[in-house]
Amino acid sequence: MGSTSTSSALIHHFRLTTRNTASLRNRPCAVNFCNSWTKAGLRYGVTRKDLARVVRLSALDDNSEDSPTETTPGVGSAVEDRPDESFEQEDRSSSVYEFLYPRKEELPDDKEMTIFDHLEELRERIFVSVLAVGAAILGCFAFSKDLIVFLEAPVKTQGVRFLQLAPGEFFFTTLKVSGYCGLLLGSPVILYEIIAFVLPGLTRAERRFLGPIVFGSSLLFYAGLAFSYWVLTPAALNFFVNYAEGVVESLWSIDQYFEFVLVLMFSTGLSFQVPVIQLLLGQVGVVSGDQMLSIWRYVVVGAVVAAAVVTPSTDPVTQMLLATPLLGLYLGGAWMVKLTGR
Repeated sequence: MGSTSTSSALIHHFRLTTRNTASLRNRPCAVNFCNSWTKAGLRYGVTRKDLARVVRLSALDDNSEDSPTETTPGVGSAVEDRPDESFEQEDRSSSVYEFLYPRKEELPDDKEMTIFDHLEELRERIFVSVLAVGAAILGCFAFSKDLIVFLEAPVKTQGVRFLQLAPGEFFFTTLKVSGYCGLLLGSPVILYEIIAFVLPGLTRAERRFLGPIVFGSSLLFYAGLAFSYWVLTPAALNFFVNYAEGVVESLWSIDQYFEFVLVLMFSTGLSFQVPVIQLLLGQVGVVSGDQMLSIWRYVVVGAVVAAAVVTPSTDPVTQMLLATPLLGLYLGGAWMVKLTGR
């Protein structure tokens, strides 16, 4: 009853606005659609699709009253195929609208799929990713002792000794190290499955940026791991060793040490994704390069706070060592967005 009353009221409003004009065959219904119908839609609280549907019903109703055997050629099909065309031309100027509602000709691999087809494809790709990561974890577990010796290197020269403080602590530590390393080695397969799943829904313009974004994201992540291993981890651990020198002997738990190192490395790799996020936001049109550069004072404070949150230690040395590259990456990403014309 509510939708019928709304449709009747809207049809009545349309007839009042076109009572003293030419016939519908000489003046198509889209002429008065933008001005009068916008007010009508706001008055009765309906959507644009509802307005377009009522326009079509009103046009057919008026045609049947004027001439029972003659209909307006093409009006019904045009409105039915593109019910929101008059509104879309205004909204198309927005980059966010272009990103959310691309044109059909911009989707070369677009195809109709039910929700169950999407879920089935997603299940298969998740299964392949899990198999790849599981195989990588098993391979890393076979060389877990070599990986542990490699990760102990940053503090081995400082005279630090590692202890097993509970039964099975070293075994569970090897499982943890193998899990992190296996996830790292299996990440290319995960990334490929994600790209293959979302690729049919990307436009031609978005596909041009897909390769550089994926390559840049992977390069920055591995650069963050290397920066953490060669710079952050030795600086943080040396600070702790030198601070306790002459007072206590450095006998560290093997489990707590690797939890510290692995969390620091992966959090640093993730924090190095700042330019990628900036580039995506710039391409969508959410923020411009000039706007990013204009808030650099807030970014300095945000980089220090983010470094304090990301790093598992509380020392100021590690915090400043991470905040400095984060600030540099942000400024570099802002200039990249500006150079791309965004």
